[in-house]
Amino acid sequence: MAGNANQGDMDPELASLLGTAGGSDTLLPDFNDIFGDPKDTPNPASSDVDLGASGFPQVTKRFEEKGHEFFNDPNYYKTALSNEGDIAQRVHSTLQKYLTAKDPKDRSVFRQQFMSPYWEFLLNVARKATSRPPAPKKFLLRFGIMHPTFLASDTRDFFSKIIVENTLDQPVYYMDEWLCNVGTTKMRPSTTDEVKVSKSNVQSKIQQLLEKASGKCDGARTIVKQKDRERNDIEKILRDRIEILYERSPLREISDVSDTLSERQKAAIGEIQNLLKDLMKNDHDLEVSIRDYVAAEADVQSLNEKLQAEGGSSTQVDLGAIDTEFDTIRQMAKMTVGRQGNHFPVLTSEYYHCGPNDVGVRENVISLLSRIESIDAEAFCRVYKNKLNRIVPYVLLIPTYGDTGFCWEPFDRYNRATSRGRIIVPMYPKNLYYAVLTAVADLRWQVAKEKASFYWMEEGLTGHYYQWFQSNKLRGDIKEYFIRDYILWMTKEAEGIQKLEKDVRGTFWRYMPFTREVKEKLKTRNLVYQELYQRDVNRTMSDGY
Repeated sequence: MAGNANQGDMDPELASLLGTAGGSDTLLPDFNDIFGDPKDTPNPASSDVDLGASGFPQVTKRFEEKGHEFFNDPNYYKTALSNEGDIAQRVHSTLQKYLTAKDPKDRSVFRQQFMSPYWEFLLNVARKATSRPPAPKKFLLRFGIMHPTFLASDTRDFFSKIIVENTLDQPVYYMDEWLCNVGTTKMRPSTTDEVKVSKSNVQSKIQQLLEKASGKCDGARTIVKQKDRERNDIEKILRDRIEILYERSPLREISDVSDTLSERQKAAIGEIQNLLKDLMKNDHDLEVSIRDYVAAEADVQSLNEKLQAEGGSSTQVDLGAIDTEFDTIRQMAKMTVGRQGNHFPVLTSEYYHCGPNDVGVRENVISLLSRIESIDAEAFCRVYKNKLNRIVPYVLLIPTYGDTGFCWEPFDRYNRATSRGRIIVPMYPKNLYYAVLTAVADLRWQVAKEKASFYWMEEGLTGHYYQWFQSNKLRGDIKEYFIRDYILWMTKEAEGIQKLEKDVRGTFWRYMPFTREVKEKLKTRNLVYQELYQRDVNRTMSDGY
């Protein structure tokens, strides 16, 4: 199973290519040698997740005080369409017909005719995302702004003040940034739409094996770092308990003689004995983990060398990846809008009705993700080898008039340990919080389902929810029901307003726990939450028995 990617023998396919039967007798190097400075060889598949981060940075600045002047450029529209071939002319002529049409029926026809050539034209623009395109092309991809005069002056002023760079260093990207990362291999293409390659293509085969080996290497590296942090925690507690043993108080009968051990010191001795056992176990686990990592890293290095020998390079611009990723994004754009929604791909005053805090700009979305995490304690956490890791997903901000966000990849199939999931958020919804909530709910469901694997209808969050769904003889898409209930959980139940059925509330309370602050607040509201809180206490007391 993918979840055990770092256990057992080497993958047979990988072993065959590397010319080894699997395993490694490599002597363990010094810890700092492998976990100090990164190596010079780039590894596009390595994880960029900071497992030490405990939350999102505080958003203190959402917009620039003074906007840029790009939207005042009289040549903006001309620059946006320039150097894109005949398709740009087709887009221009169709757009003119749409804008000048008087009859509503004709206008509707031209509006529909505009869609297909526009997306074809936008693909040409997307291919230039890796080469620092001029501002009009970048903002066309990022915001859907094709012509500034399509927007009111105050709206143009608002968009000119949106912060351009990712100053918060979070995995939340605009469409141009996303495509640039995929094209330069800083980010893998979406798993569901990867280019199918011929088995005879050795270079592509090696690249796939490299991604798989890199995922295994990332997982092994994560385990080593966890064990190292665990060791530091044990040693810190051990030092504190040993300090207690040095505490001395004079004997009452003889002032220059110390008294016997206090009850506190006797308890500390018992703790020290247990801590020493934990330290020995940790040391054994750490040794095994380092050995696994060294072997995995050797595989990655060997595959990198083979890829170089085949003439491949993991740092080339991959236009094929951009093309397939763009096609994926186009389909996802439709999904955020839905069948009955507004699919017009260009930003205009006719359809834009958002307030400053309702636009899906990076800073607004990060603030909402932080708000969600302040309620749902483990919203962005995954368990790997009994360790709970906080892993914020990649977030793609897409310029559509949709109202629904969603997840299309809960994690990388090659690396369940540290890879980020992927969610999409429409930038111009009626309610941005709702759009972000639906995306996180979908992520929640898919991660839980993948974790339970074949037993998703029996175990954990999805299993208990499925059993409730079946017992109530409900019909339809179970995930849609879950997302609806998750939104109620986060917006109503978190405030003490009971909207969910008892069984659903109990399942969510256990498998999607609120933060401690929210639980402490709710337990004082009424007996329903007080009873759930007491169950937590009882489980904690009986843990291990």
